[in-house]
Amino acid sequence: MPDPLQPVLGGDMPFDATAFEIESREELDTHLVKNTLAGLIVLGLRLDRNPPDLTPVDVRDTLFVGCRFGTPEVEIDLIRRGAHVVPPFRTLPYPTHPALLYTPEDLAAGFDEGGFAGMYDTVVYRHFVERGGAVPDVREAVAQRLHDAGIDNALGKALAAWATAHGTADAVGIMGGHAEPRGSEPFRMAATLARRLATSGRLIVTGGGPGVMEAANLGAYFASRSERDLAAAIDMLAAAPDFRDHDPYTAAALGVRARYPLPAVDLADRLRFGGLALPTWLYGHEPANLFAGQIGKYFSNAVREDSILRLSRGGIVFAPGWAGTVQEVFQAATKTFYQTDGPSGAFVFLGTEHWAKLPVVDLLGTLLARSPHGDQSGLIVVTDSIDEATAALTR
Repeated sequence: MPDPLQPVLGGDMPFDATAFEIESREELDTHLVKNTLAGLIVLGLRLDRNPPDLTPVDVRDTLFVGCRFGTPEVEIDLIRRGAHVVPPFRTLPYPTHPALLYTPEDLAAGFDEGGFAGMYDTVVYRHFVERGGAVPDVREAVAQRLHDAGIDNALGKALAAWATAHGTADAVGIMGGHAEPRGSEPFRMAATLARRLATSGRLIVTGGGPGVMEAANLGAYFASRSERDLAAAIDMLAAAPDFRDHDPYTAAALGVRARYPLPAVDLADRLRFGGLALPTWLYGHEPANLFAGQIGKYFSNAVREDSILRLSRGGIVFAPGWAGTVQEVFQAATKTFYQTDGPSGAFVFLGTEHWAKLPVVDLLGTLLARSPHGDQSGLIVVTDSIDEATAALTR
């Protein structure tokens, strides 16, 4: 099966997985009229409510993932007739079969009643830590892999919808320090740059955390508003600058969203306003980034990091950051060196003073100059100018 991320990367449209997936009772009913579900995938439906009569239906090679049935006898009958049933893990605080990406509203659910500790995002993180974190037991590991596979699938569908609506517009990744305080100059620069790129039709992709990542999604969130509105919103956020102050930090983000609500758009079009965020529960102590249009939250940090860089074929912005950001520089450089995911856009290092402290740019230039696909060192741009960065990423 071709790469589900291909729509944003350009080239031919991928295999249409959605044609084989049933994600609502309405979709299911249209197939039941034909008396066949053979070869289809049924995702996460509550078939214990107003249960359909499946006894006359052809279910050979039908895959039921995370569906709930009225009785065990129904499941047994389906399996006997050739279906495959992956039951839901009922005691988990997260779905093992997410059909859609998360939204900020999903992750922040529970904040009004229980603060940061009561948010869905925090509840799942607490469960993740209690079950062993990055080294869970087998049962938890299977559940997490199922969840992340569902996010992979949902991400492919979201990007296919974007490509249908906007063509194969380039995705631009924006990386940088997670601890960058709100209101700082790097925060404002990243937000302003992201707004300009989103306005020009680029899909903004971030790691979904605080700091520069939040700034980038915030800038894209304001794609339909003025830079003056964006500056005012940053001033509001700057009243709670440090993500470690969880409750006021999250409350400030929700306050900005309330004052500057999203335009009325369908879920499929929310990537235009806020872009895409791909965070991980490995860093779940960091508050959720609440300005992305859609969020693919993973348990696996490795899968999440690779997905960000695979998508960012239109170029990558590296705002000031340290160990994590430098790691991402060379992960991205390896892909560009070998053109693993195709040609790359510019590598924009935003903040000349910061990057002068590290030997990253010189080493990167030496590496990319030796690419088997020709000298790639011309992709490197080091600047303090938002105009120059925008130009490099929109050529």
